[in-house]
Amino acid sequence: MSLLSDFVKTRRKQLGISQEEFAEKAGVALTVIRKIEQGKENLSLSKVNQVLQMFGHVLGPINENDAKRNS
Repeated sequence: MSLLSDFVKTRRKQLGISQEEFAEKAGVALTVIRKIEQGKENLSLSKVNQVLQMFGHVLGPINENDAKRNS
């Protein structure tokens, strides 16, 4: 699984809530939560950020120069 899917699934389980409850609290469709937790690659960044904001995190696009600098 990807780091994102592991993170979201683990944190949701720590909260002790179902995917359905989490989707409702995050303000996204259940399918968004399922796709994230399954590690699907074709996701909307804005929807992913809606979910991650529940944990005080956000993702942003990474350009090639930043990726090289951080490696």
